Amino acid sequence: MSVQAQRSLDATLVALSDPTRRAILARLAGGEATVNELAEPFTLSQPAISRHVKVLAEAGLILQRVEGAKRPCRLAPGALSELDEYLGMLRKALERNYGRLDRLLASQRRKDSRS
Repeated sequence: MSVQAQRSLDATLVALSDPTRRAILARLAGGEATVNELAEPFTLSQPAISRHVKVLAEAGLILQRVEGAKRPCRLAPGALSELDEYLGMLRKALERNYGRLDRLLASQRRKDSRS
């Protein structure tokens, strides 16, 4: 993984580490929303939500556009590709490890049944 991809993955993981930011992403999965709309279900101030939105945008997870005084947000296409790639690599490694363990246990059972 390149240094840039690692930095992007780090930013994504930091952004996803906060439950408020995950809730914002879940809301955006249902469609575009302004910062004020995103702030509605929270007891946080609009500036606090704006800071969360900034972290998500800097991590490349969401996109914002300017529409007059409004700044609608939406999920960024392909935003989780590096995370998905990283998790896929870990998933394959776990599958290989469990495959080796399964073969070892099967071999042990065969030895035990012969004894």
